[in-house]
Amino acid sequence: MSATILDGRALATTLREEVAAEVAAFKERRGLTPTLALVRAGEDPASVSYARAIAKTCEQVGVGFSAHILPAEADEAQIVALVADLSRDPTVHGIMIQEPLPKGVRPTAVLEALAPGKDVDGVHPVNAGRLAQAAPAGRGEEPADYFVPATPAGGMEILRRYGVPLEGKHAVVVGRSNIVGKPMALLLLRQNATVTLCHSRTADLPGVCRLADILVAAVGRARMIKGDWVKPGAVVVDFGVNFEEGKMCGDVDFDEAVKVAGMITPVPGGTGPMTNIMLMRNVLEAARRQSEGR
Repeated sequence: MSATILDGRALATTLREEVAAEVAAFKERRGLTPTLALVRAGEDPASVSYARAIAKTCEQVGVGFSAHILPAEADEAQIVALVADLSRDPTVHGIMIQEPLPKGVRPTAVLEALAPGKDVDGVHPVNAGRLAQAAPAGRGEEPADYFVPATPAGGMEILRRYGVPLEGKHAVVVGRSNIVGKPMALLLLRQNATVTLCHSRTADLPGVCRLADILVAAVGRARMIKGDWVKPGAVVVDFGVNFEEGKMCGDVDFDEAVKVAGMITPVPGGTGPMTNIMLMRNVLEAARRQSEGR
């Protein structure tokens, strides 16, 4: 029996319509346009392509967009000054800093200049720390005062929209990056899953993966997770973006895993389409908070 496909592309289309309606209502009520500023140094092809995709999504949902491009040889002081200026600009609600940064520019110095309330990428240490300290869901916590990186937020939204139960389930996350693996583990923990966070030095990684009710792949290695690593009936969320012979593939060997899993995200068409629309949600939320003086 083949797994149910968790269709991120279709869900992103639905979410785009929802966010566009929310943005329109916010504009009418508040009289201002939620606006995202993108900062980049140089013309890295992947970064340029991603910036184009973000600009398109902004246009689709009615979010303002401005790109601030510095030369590839820009130094740390220039980038820090630009980020600090945008952080003080009341017409800018969200700031996204694209990588790679020029050689010699310290990411920590750039993040120090970024206002946490405008960090819609969820990369500032304040936002990461607040997520780590967030109370479990249902504990009566005040509205969240932090931002979550858009990619894991999109993965969680897929699970929510498809009605995947998380409480009491064993989730295994393979990958410990600050923008996907770690925040995804924390988000699952907050929903009362029991979480195992794995990495390249985990002993018997296939055996650990086989224990997972929810298996999350965020390791960046093409087709690393094989079908016999998957517990029968498990939910598999694949964040991998890899290319083999010009074709995109995930961290999970989809052709094998789809025969074993209960539900699975494909690559492409799974978690990827969700990322930009979740970024738009963060920009809108940032504008809400700032308009309310939060």
